[in-house]
Amino acid sequence: MLITNVCLCVCGCVTMTFALGMIEVYGVPTAVEVADAMCKAARITFVGYENTDLGRITVLIRGDVGEVNVAVKAGLESISRVNGGELLSHHIIARPHENLEYALPIHNSASIQNFGADIRFPPPLSA
Repeated sequence: MLITNVCLCVCGCVTMTFALGMIEVYGVPTAVEVADAMCKAARITFVGYENTDLGRITVLIRGDVGEVNVAVKAGLESISRVNGGELLSHHIIARPHENLEYALPIHNSASIQNFGADIRFPPPLSA
């Protein structure tokens, strides 16, 4: 049963319905442009960047399912504004399983809410 953005689970507990949005691009300028466009387009939380290898960067966001859909669409449209911007992959997971909170860096924390922090890209996996 869905009540606005609150979900009543089978077990009877009430949880927020949120989604995880991901866009993987080639290059730092494209990743920054995508993140900026998504944050401006919808009320979402920017989770961070994952630098997988060889310039492949995945931008992660989370928020209400509808807001994440709008943000990902805006992020995809922004790629064409970057000279040489290249989309590699994109995906939205509506209501990800709670175990993903522990396996991936998508959980809510004090560091996610720190909007004044410097952007630091992690080293590639091959380093």
